[in-house]
Amino acid sequence: MALGQRVKIAREAMGLTQEDLGRRAGMSQAAIGALEKRDSQHTKKLYELASALNKSPEYLLTGSNKIEQKLKGGGASEPEAEWLGPMDAWDSDTPLHDDEVELPLFREVEMAAGEGRTQVIENHGAKLRFAKSTLRRAGVDPDNAGCAVVRGNSMDRIIPDGTTIGVDKGSAAIRDGEIYAIDHGGMFRVKYVYRMPGGGLKLSSENEAEHPPEMYSADQVKDAIRVIGRIFWWSVLR
Repeated sequence: MALGQRVKIAREAMGLTQEDLGRRAGMSQAAIGALEKRDSQHTKKLYELASALNKSPEYLLTGSNKIEQKLKGGGASEPEAEWLGPMDAWDSDTPLHDDEVELPLFREVEMAAGEGRTQVIENHGAKLRFAKSTLRRAGVDPDNAGCAVVRGNSMDRIIPDGTTIGVDKGSAAIRDGEIYAIDHGGMFRVKYVYRMPGGGLKLSSENEAEHPPEMYSADQVKDAIRVIGRIFWWSVLR
């Protein structure tokens, strides 16, 4: 199988048109179309294509993916990481592509009444960009999605302090053991959530040594706890 055929298969698996892929890789639609038809195993845009398609350059060139082989029980000498190509930089003046959407950020603000009371709102100033195709693969409607930054160490090991998370407001129905964003009396919290008999909730942390489980009755939930949505994505810079 030639490089162009692997590009086409990967592109179609992501639900991208040739024009979509061309924008992501800095190529024209015609160039993508020509590449997919050729038997060539070479392109100057190899790393850009690999990054846009979430594939390794090695896979596009040869069809081999050593990372996948290692996960399936390959040899211990296989590499543990691979270069995926340059990152695409943008700022607030960069126009949105057809496949992109900007998501609002949740944040805590002090209520007008003061007294240190807060509420969780959507901040429509700073936003994060996502590909609509990425959200579709996660089963998330862009209209129901938002982002937030986690503070504190209660979810350490998997979601450290400073991690940016994606919240699906369309998935607020509790599935035991999933991670949810919660408005708890005006405080933004991220926890494992479990249902309890009678309508109560159990909130658990990854770091249970410092943050033991919390139990709330149905009345307490009704008065102070609002499940904003399920966490479908997170990312952190270390």
